[in-house]
Formats: sequence, structure tokens, C-alpha cells
Amino acid sequence: MSKSPYKKDFPIFENSSCIYLDSAATAQRPRQVIDAEREFNERLNANPLRGLYDLSMKATEAYESSREAVASFINAEKSEEIIFTRNATEGLNLLAYSYGLNFLSEEDEILTSVKEHHSNMLPWQMVAKKTGAKLRYLELSEDGSISEEELELKLTDRTRIVALLQVSNVLGSTEPIEKIVKLAHKKGAVVVVDGAQSVPHMKVDVRELDVDFLVFSGHKMMAPLGIGVLYGKKKLLSKMPPFLRGGEMIESVSLGGASFAELPHKFEAGTVNAQGAYGLKAAISYIEGIGFDKIREIEDGLCEMIFDGLSKLPYVHIQGSKDPYKHNGIVSFTIDGVHPHDIASILDGDGIAVRAGHHCAEPLMNYLGVQSTARASLYLYNDEEDVRAFLEKVKNVRRWLGLES
Repeated sequence: MSKSPYKKDFPIFENSSCIYLDSAATAQRPRQVIDAEREFNERLNANPLRGLYDLSMKATEAYESSREAVASFINAEKSEEIIFTRNATEGLNLLAYSYGLNFLSEEDEILTSVKEHHSNMLPWQMVAKKTGAKLRYLELSEDGSISEEELELKLTDRTRIVALLQVSNVLGSTEPIEKIVKLAHKKGAVVVVDGAQSVPHMKVDVRELDVDFLVFSGHKMMAPLGIGVLYGKKKLLSKMPPFLRGGEMIESVSLGGASFAELPHKFEAGTVNAQGAYGLKAAISYIEGIGFDKIREIEDGLCEMIFDGLSKLPYVHIQGSKDPYKHNGIVSFTIDGVHPHDIASILDGDGIAVRAGHHCAEPLMNYLGVQSTARASLYLYNDEEDVRAFLEKVKNVRRWLGLES
């Protein structure tokens, strides 16, 4: 398949000639999601959860139907286990403030890894500093994965939180979350999973994995900006205090204090992003209509093409595993003698969008011994034409800078 049959669903490709290879940062939106947001604004726009009039009740119904769609998508047991946030970063901060600061002490340990996104590192650094808990880091095998031996070495009887990404936004590597959860639970630890790069690309079943918490962002799975999800087991969310206060998260207020609403609303203070949630529901429907098997087939095939092409260039170095099928459509690379920012700038001049920098994973860059990388990341709307154009232009980067004749 040379040209993607799904491109026609994305208006941006009708209005721009850009070859978009930055979906790990933000995915493009299909017409179905754009139409859902428009529908909400044109037919349902009112403040959910507050008005007793018909329009507000319809807005509430649309908002809560979106919550039910998310619960079904990740197989949560109850819809009240789904908390809407702005993004994965907010979900992780909610957990750090509401769980970490309240249930950890200086005798405890938090376990994470050197390859985490800053959003799954900085909140736990804060918790460790404020509670006195010890923050420990898992190191990586040669292919960028976390070995079972490393996990068993660092996981102790004092570990209370294990916070790990499921798929790396730099290396594309996947961690065996189900196995990690079993080991962590034996030690009495809860497991926080950053699913920002996994949920858009693979089936994530929270009950099958038995994770305690999962966060992800809508904008990486073709939903609108500003909507994200925190899943948590009800027994854990129920004992956590609110993260933010005011608005719909209260049950009653007096001059002397307040009592808080039941789940999930005690964690959703203020006016909610109802149209974003409605757009997320549409994105889920779009993904389910295509199916993860098909998405994986597309990404794996194109990732193999990128590997084959880049491997023929001796001055290009791919970070992480040498197996393209272990990258989940994410390829981070360097070019000898060329700063990644220059790679991205030169490719942009040819209408190709890739990411450059440390990808909010600066400790990982230091661990890998590179300052930064360029990153090409794929999604279901990419095709062989995109990859061929990318590979052809990569060949010209050093020549453009005068490093080759």
C-alpha cells in the first residue's frame, strides 16, 4: 500500500503538503473528531453538571457518555474510575500531590526509570523531596529496555510506588507492564503507568494488566488538545484527597469547611472540558473502527522501511533496539556532524516535520551519551510515500551543510 486510505479522513492533509512525522508529540485529527467538537458547540454547548434545564442536561449526558466510552476503551470496571484531566502531565501531578504526598514517608521508596518523560519524573522528585522518601532509578539494557534482573534488584520491601512508562517516547521500547505489576504488588507497591505513547497505538486493558493507575493524553490519539485521562482503581481513588478545590468537586460548603463530591467529580474542579471529552469519544470510535491490529500493521511496515533506509547510511545512528518491530513507530536518530536541530530545520525546508531535541527526556539523553536526537514518529495516516520522501531528504542533510560532495 503506497498511499494511505486514511489520509482522506484528515482535513489538514488537504490543506497542507506537510509530511507529518511527529505524531508522538501530537497526532492529527480526523474529520470525525473535528465534527464532534463542532456538534457539541452547535447543539450541546452549556455548562455540564450544573443546570437543571434541558440543554445543560444534554451537555451532561454527552460528557458522561464520553467517560463511559473511555472506561470501555481501556476496560475499566467502573466509569467513576475515569478522571478527566487536561493531559497525562496533569494526571501524573494529581497522583503525586494527592497520593504521593499523603501516603509516603521517609521510610518509603519510589521506583522509576532513567528513560521517563519529565512528566513522570519531576512529580516524583517533588514527592521524594517533600516526604523524605527515596527515589530510585532503573537503568537500561543495551537495547534500551528494563531487564527483569534490574527490576528485581531495585524493587524492595520499601517500594511504595512504581512509576513507569509503557512505551518510550524516545526509543519506542515497550515495558512488560503485566510482569512489572505482579512483582510490584508482591512488595506492596502501587503501579503508575504513563500510557501516553501506548494507549493510542495498542490495546491497553487495565484489568488484564492489573495496573493501579494509568494516565494518557487525548491529543496523542487524534482527540482535541486539552483533554486527558487518569484511570485509578476505585479503592485507591476513594481514599485520596482532592487535588484541586472549587466548582463541581464539592458536595456542600459552609464558612467552616466543605464536604466533597463522590468519584469521579471530586477530582474535576471547575468547569470541565466537555467538548474535548466529546471529541475524545469520537477519537476512540475512530480508532476502534480501524482496529489496533491494522494500526500496528501500518506502523510496523513503515518503521521497517525507515530502518532499512537509514541503515544504508553509515553516518546515521538509530537509538535503542535494532529491531524495527520493537519501536512502536518511533525512530530517534542522529547524523554524524549535524545537530538534530539542523536536521529538523533542513527537513522542514523540504516540507517534512520531525521532532528534534531531548524530547522531555534529558536524563535519558545523558544516559545514552547524546545531547539530543531527531525523531520521526508514525501513525495510521502515514504511508510509503511519506517514508520514501523522508529517506530521500535525509540523504541530503549532510550534503546541504557541505559535509559531503
